[in-house]
Amino acid sequence: MTRALAIEAEVTKRYGARTVLAGATLAVRRGTVHALVGENGAGKSTLVKVIAGIVRGDGGTLGLGDRVIPAGDWDRVRARAARIGIVQQHGASAGTLSVVENAVLGAEPVRAGLLALDGVAAALRAQGRAIGMDVDPHARVETLSLGAAQRAEIVAALHAGADILILDEPTAVLAPVEVEGMLAMLRDLAARGVTIVIVTHKLDEVRAVADDVTVLREGRTVATFSRRPTAAASGDPLGDRPEGFSAASGPLDPAAIARAMVGAELPQPTLLPEPPATAPAMLELADVTVGTALTRATLRVRRGEVVGVAGVDGNGQRELALAIAGLVPATGAVAIGGAAAAGTSPARRLALGLAHIPEDRHRGGLLLDATIAANLALGRRDVTGRFVVDRAAVAKHAAARIVELDIRPADPAAVVRGLSGGNQQKVVVGRELSRPRLRAVVACQPTRGVDLGAVARIHDRLRAVAVAGAGVLVISADLDELLALCHRIVVLLRGAIAGEVGGDALRAPGARAALGALMTGATAA
Repeated sequence: MTRALAIEAEVTKRYGARTVLAGATLAVRRGTVHALVGENGAGKSTLVKVIAGIVRGDGGTLGLGDRVIPAGDWDRVRARAARIGIVQQHGASAGTLSVVENAVLGAEPVRAGLLALDGVAAALRAQGRAIGMDVDPHARVETLSLGAAQRAEIVAALHAGADILILDEPTAVLAPVEVEGMLAMLRDLAARGVTIVIVTHKLDEVRAVADDVTVLREGRTVATFSRRPTAAASGDPLGDRPEGFSAASGPLDPAAIARAMVGAELPQPTLLPEPPATAPAMLELADVTVGTALTRATLRVRRGEVVGVAGVDGNGQRELALAIAGLVPATGAVAIGGAAAAGTSPARRLALGLAHIPEDRHRGGLLLDATIAANLALGRRDVTGRFVVDRAAVAKHAAARIVELDIRPADPAAVVRGLSGGNQQKVVVGRELSRPRLRAVVACQPTRGVDLGAVARIHDRLRAVAVAGAGVLVISADLDELLALCHRIVVLLRGAIAGEVGGDALRAPGARAALGALMTGATAA
């Protein structure tokens, strides 16, 4: 291993008969930002979990510094000693503990027999401020937004001394105005000598921040890209590569990286025609209020219309979705397909024609230890039958959704916990968007942590239900997603609708700036 490399890995990992990593390789230079990309199920998260010691490899080696260690002997204790920190896509903090309690878990500081957290809390505040990420050390993690919880884990990892920092989908829970700060922070950390590995699907961000890129497909490394002008000529530090492997140097080309990821050109998105102004409302809110988090939200989504909700994370988006679904106490009026729904149960709202894709698939969308087929039929009496489960109907429904969304593995009996995050999301989307007689859809972060091919499939399904007559509300931290899907976009700021951009203005060059100004309160609608 050359001293210029912080990590050199070649890993095999199997789960039962399924091979997740088939000798996947990764070589990361010290003090750089290295992006690891690929389709859902390509093995990205498994590879970084092996490197971080969370998962043991079944074969291969890890090279760190002057050491080469069998992947099967590497564990979390050794990884921490090697100063490797990881922030996972869904977080690993205990929700009932505070940020500082999570930071010291397993190595609790004690003074005079008592837990002494004040010094660590002060250090976490200082570390956060140093990298532009303010955190409240005493906040209970379960009360934080996903973005705030992620920031807390990054700060805690750096406080613990990580000089190799692995981030799984680091911008997935951030609004566009926060992404720029995150990317700048990663570049700054790399300039200070910290080695950064990011798992991501956002190729514009890869181009903006990465020095090198590794592409995985079906558990194998199939391509590398680098900004270094001599990268392709300098030789491959890992020796022989699988058939079909390619390397490139120079400016990072998102189109070339995408082709390497999926093995083909991606289809170009198409925008649905604007529904007529006279189209009836499929989802209507009037003065909907949830405590102090959401104030007097009034919104109308017409038949065939796709409306986006943008905003910096924590400005009422979560409460808006939960209020529509009937999952939090709220005041004001809600109508689904023209029928009053305020005060009714979540089950009644589903019966009225509502589909709800929750922002956190683990907390609100899946039974992780159940099968794909069971999760696709969860709460779907139209599939299971009312009194005796119709197993044939459940199997038929699962088979159709697996094909429709390319859920991998294509095995209805596979347990959902073992799926990649993107394939777990496809299960939720498949269940919700196949509901009969859909009137309204509330899709929260529908493509968070999902690869490019799956994004296209999910977007196509959202467009299809709109064409079929539903009103679709998409709440997303990804402004590119909203611009690609929506007829108009409303912005939430401090729990209130700050304004909207639609029609010709949404397709104009200044749309992104207008939305950003609304999101930060720099202007009024």
